[in-house]
Amino acid sequence: MNAVNTVTGPIGPEEIGFTLMHEHVMVSAPNLYRSFPGLFGPPERESRAVEALERAKALGVETIVDATTYDLGRDPALLREVSERSGVRIVNVTGWWLDVPRFLRGVSANQMAREFVRDVREGFPGTDIRPGVLKCAADFEGVTVDLEVMARAVARAHRETGLPIMAHSYPTGQVGRRQVEIFREERVDLTRVKIDHSNDTTDLEYLTWLLDQGCFLGLDRYPGRLVSPKMRTRTLMALVEAGYGDRLCPSHDCMCLHLHKERPDGSIPEQHAFTLRNPDQYAYIHRHVIPELEARGASEDVIRRLFVDNPRRFLTGH
Repeated sequence: MNAVNTVTGPIGPEEIGFTLMHEHVMVSAPNLYRSFPGLFGPPERESRAVEALERAKALGVETIVDATTYDLGRDPALLREVSERSGVRIVNVTGWWLDVPRFLRGVSANQMAREFVRDVREGFPGTDIRPGVLKCAADFEGVTVDLEVMARAVARAHRETGLPIMAHSYPTGQVGRRQVEIFREERVDLTRVKIDHSNDTTDLEYLTWLLDQGCFLGLDRYPGRLVSPKMRTRTLMALVEAGYGDRLCPSHDCMCLHLHKERPDGSIPEQHAFTLRNPDQYAYIHRHVIPELEARGASEDVIRRLFVDNPRRFLTGH
């Protein structure tokens, strides 16, 4: 049995259940949530996150992967509280997103890999909470020098710990091609890699190339922008019908707690911009995507594969 680390302790593969593979409870910057809580909207902030997850749990969501790294403001204690109160299991990550500060420039991939491995083996500093996934990132600028260091560090930590890798990517620029190249150079098992935000494109040639390398795809920006939700689902079904349904992981990239930014008239909105764009939050897939998949002919077996079997195999390797 390959246990999966959650913020409340390890669980067995059979406990993972219906899983959303790329979400966020809170996104900001390191320690911003604790230092300036008033920026995050009305009081009872944790309760808002709990209620959002409870609504998703009532629809069948059992586990989420919270993809919040240190530079995105990771707060393990917050995640543990929200998980315990909502009953939804949360798998957190170590690694790095896009914001590499100047003071880290010149730090080697080996140095960062040692830090990520320590998180996995000992827990995040000051806690006994251990990550279940490694994360790296690249975006419209491609894999920059700084982000390549982090990608190689994550790859080396993967080889030492066996944890899977999720990679924030920019499909419009086919950035996943370079990320895969780096992982190959680092001798990463590509069947333990998930290239995320892949439903920000409908380019099936590019997406099938990634799948043919062995990777999972995170189709994790529902409802998203620029590409409509219906076109995202149409692309998902095209990949299922082409025989790739065993390596697809739909999700939202939802941000439940975020900064509430002042309007020109001086008022503060009750909801931050990301919630206004997706008021269903973690429930959007159940309310909109699964019915659309079923209308397009997806069977119960296909739905189970996308949300239960594929997450379990990615997280455990089996």
